Amino acid sequence: MAITDRTAEVLSLLLCKLSLSRSLEDLLDDYKHARPFPHLLLDNLFPGVILDSILDELPPASSEKWVNHRNEQVIKSNLRSAVDLEEHAYELLSTLHSAAFLYFLTEITGIKGLLPDPYLGGAGYHVIHEGGKFEVHADRNTDYHCGLHRRLVMMVYLNKAWRPEFGGQLELWNQDATRCEKVIDPIFNRTVIFEIDDHNFHAVRPVASGSGAVRKAFAAYFHTADRGIVPHNSVYAPSIYRDNDGVIHRAARATLPPFIWGGYRN
Repeated sequence: MAITDRTAEVLSLLLCKLSLSRSLEDLLDDYKHARPFPHLLLDNLFPGVILDSILDELPPASSEKWVNHRNEQVIKSNLRSAVDLEEHAYELLSTLHSAAFLYFLTEITGIKGLLPDPYLGGAGYHVIHEGGKFEVHADRNTDYHCGLHRRLVMMVYLNKAWRPEFGGQLELWNQDATRCEKVIDPIFNRTVIFEIDDHNFHAVRPVASGSGAVRKAFAAYFHTADRGIVPHNSVYAPSIYRDNDGVIHRAARATLPPFIWGGYRN
């Protein structure tokens, strides 16, 4: 379908050239009617050369720039701070936080008054090594730094020659977190945008052990200044739908004295 004049006009406002195969009107319709909750999947949205450059700037695993999450629900690494970005990643982030890009997001989601996330709270580079995962959850609804209401997350995948057997797929689940309804492979230059809500459950499948694969993405959150929001952290799926080993570990940690729990873990 031909790109409309309105689409061309909106894209012309951006300093970074975006590639769309459908009109803004069609994308908005797709977003609103997507199941199991509002989302969009956009392939080759950004110039590949830009993503190549920020991939080259990815800090090594040994760097102190990472925050490493290691618990029963999540095993992954996040960039520690927005000030740790190198030149090309900073340029991409500047584009994502620009007024023109925020208007673009409003056009394709219908959410007005979007605000950026200059501190990259929980955003920036996301890396999951072999055995890493993120169990079924709904995202935290507010920003730690300024208390704004989180409305959208954007994930730009940076994985070249990624194969399905590597795992690491993004899963979108139904509203009571009992059933996975959509699976998305994290291939290079694939962008996923979805709405954050207490019932918008999603997960990342484990990255296969022995695959040598490292799942890489660049994430950004977008907010609105809503009032009356009751803040909460990530909401995980009911334990009945998790693996039994995880349930046993959680129960043991909650009931055993620390010195016994330490021995139990080992």
